[in-house]
Amino acid sequence: MRCCSILSRALFFSLLFTAVAAADGMQPETTVVLLYEEEGEATINIKNTDAGPALLHSVVENVPEDLEPLLIVTPPITRVEAGDTQLVRFISTLKEPLKTQRLKRVSFEGIPQARAEQGATIGITIRQNLPLILHPKGLPRHQTPWELLKWKRVGERLTVHNDSAYVVRMAADVQLLPQGIKAALPRAYILPGEALAVSAASPLGGVAEVEFQPATVYGFAVDKYRAAINADES
Repeated sequence: MRCCSILSRALFFSLLFTAVAAADGMQPETTVVLLYEEEGEATINIKNTDAGPALLHSVVENVPEDLEPLLIVTPPITRVEAGDTQLVRFISTLKEPLKTQRLKRVSFEGIPQARAEQGATIGITIRQNLPLILHPKGLPRHQTPWELLKWKRVGERLTVHNDSAYVVRMAADVQLLPQGIKAALPRAYILPGEALAVSAASPLGGVAEVEFQPATVYGFAVDKYRAAINADES
């Protein structure tokens, strides 16, 4: 019913304004941006796959846990012709060397240009939002950082600890074994030095392992991973 309601409203507004909906087509070449400290910058290509020109608006966004500005984006806004590709640069503004990986997010929004030959046009903008990871100079590149997480249970409290220098990305939904208890993390990433509480739908007595879906540094899902839970009843 909700879907039908949304479609009805969309049709109503289309008829009301006698307009043509134009969706943008800004497509990033990768699903994550990696900035290595020793290189000082990272780049990504954004292609306008729409049939007309559009303004590309690029923004660096902080995650709530890390508000320190660490980089700038250039160009922040530029016109990209249909079928063309725009190189976007992220330049480090670090005031001191990194000690751990840091997580930011970047968004790319295409703002389509009005087309006079089509009459009035409603421009529909679609924003692509990607993670950006800053990697410290000298830190080895770890392909499976989720293996470094430590899962601890004290009574009915279960926590996951990231004592490593790596950002770990994973699905928020996890499963506690052997009972198959459904549980969840508050978000789909854990930063270096953090400990997150895991909320479970059932009592935790007897749980021995946790199974979760990690993501590689490039954002690709891999096979589910099982880790032991260290139980301390004291």
